[in-house]
Amino acid sequence: MKSIALAICACTIISCKSTELVYLNVKQPAPVTLPAYIKNIGVVNRTGAPAQNKVIDAVDKVFTLEGANLDKEGALASIDGLADMLVKDQVFAGVYPFKDLVMTTPVNGTFPAPIPWDTIDRICRVNKLDGLFTLELFDTDSKMSYSTTPTSIKTPLGNVPALEHNANMLTTVKTGWRIYDPATRTVLDEYVAARNLSFSGKGINPVAAASALLDRKEAVKQAGSKAGEDYAARIVPYWVRVSRDYYVKGSDNFTMARRKAQTGNWTDAAALWEKETTNPSSSIAGRACYNMAIISEINGDLDKAIKWSQKAYEDYNNHLALQYLNILKNRQAKQALLKEQGATD
Repeated sequence: MKSIALAICACTIISCKSTELVYLNVKQPAPVTLPAYIKNIGVVNRTGAPAQNKVIDAVDKVFTLEGANLDKEGALASIDGLADMLVKDQVFAGVYPFKDLVMTTPVNGTFPAPIPWDTIDRICRVNKLDGLFTLELFDTDSKMSYSTTPTSIKTPLGNVPALEHNANMLTTVKTGWRIYDPATRTVLDEYVAARNLSFSGKGINPVAAASALLDRKEAVKQAGSKAGEDYAARIVPYWVRVSRDYYVKGSDNFTMARRKAQTGNWTDAAALWEKETTNPSSSIAGRACYNMAIISEINGDLDKAIKWSQKAYEDYNNHLALQYLNILKNRQAKQALLKEQGATD
């Protein structure tokens, strides 16, 4: 009997819900804003090992199980990934990857201090560039573990007990980037990211198990390319899907507007809500004003949405409208940044 009562209570709560959700696609400004005068950019690899570090680097590759040229090929894949994405997004008039120009880093595996401005100025002046993207860190660090599990091997004499060897490798790929603006001698952005790649293999002995891991170079190159693409995304506005509550109960007009909204007929739904903005009931009028703010945002008019949400809260004490007002003002501020980035909703 108790469970039946709980079920009835739950159904009552669901049926009494006064709002439903509508989903919108909202453009967000890029994390990094570049000056409008940056039209032609270069992409440079700064991850080369200096001569005095090459012995240390070689020893490091043995102990971390890095393959020959793994970091070098991964870094070049990152440069390609970044340059290709910048060209695809058509952010700049010209994108020039300088893959033959490999600058050295003071210490491998660390994010170095910025490149001296005299060097940046010279590269940009000679190549007629307005800005420079640099890959300043590309490092792979691998850890391997072995384990064994009992198994059996078929032989002419029958099944023979044996041990199956399992090799597991975790490779961490770290990348670090900077954007230099020679005109103002400003580092516009610096960003470090890491991603983990897991590999496993098995065989009748440790060598056979480890041999299954030899194809990881391609995976590292793919991770490097993806890291370049991801970094390019930091200067490009992007879309996110957001949800908004809107009122579906309060009067017959709200009930009818709900059905129209569910079929995508927002224009007629808004006409019904607008009628209720002068309802003698402050609760219903507040809900109607709030819904008018929602339809204004759907139509892309943030100024009108803000006015309606202010009216809903100030005149009718609709608390949902106050929360929504803060969301709208935040969106309005982001729109100003989108305009600065040359993009609009």
